[in-house]
Amino acid sequence: MDGKQLQSQYKDHLSDFQNWDQRAHAQEYILYPKNMGYRLCIDETALSKGDLYTILINRDKRGRKGSIIAVIQGTKADDIIAVLTKMPQELRNQVKEITLDMAGSMQKIAKTCFPRAMQVIDRFHVQKLVYEAVQELR
Repeated sequence: MDGKQLQSQYKDHLSDFQNWDQRAHAQEYILYPKNMGYRLCIDETALSKGDLYTILINRDKRGRKGSIIAVIQGTKADDIIAVLTKMPQELRNQVKEITLDMAGSMQKIAKTCFPRAMQVIDRFHVQKLVYEAVQELR
């Protein structure tokens, strides 16, 4: 049995993929509201073929099972907001802190979807700004 046939057999017959409740929209987004926590992180990344996705994670899970809250195709603020607001407002209001980069779109998403959360700029981007400023002074 070759790899493609094995993959097809697993997907179509052995796994629950056919019954997955997010199958209809999984190409555009997946949401796991049950993974919501008090401290989140939002960032964009290229997952495959250069396609950009916005990812929302629960920071307290530290990359373990239950970390992913949302994976959304694209980075346009209004598109991301439309997906994240599918989660109940009560759940989103529980978020106390959200870590993000300095992009205006990320700040708009955080403010709109998590209005009670304090926005924290991630360390990587702060260090990069400081480094660039020092280089400019030289």
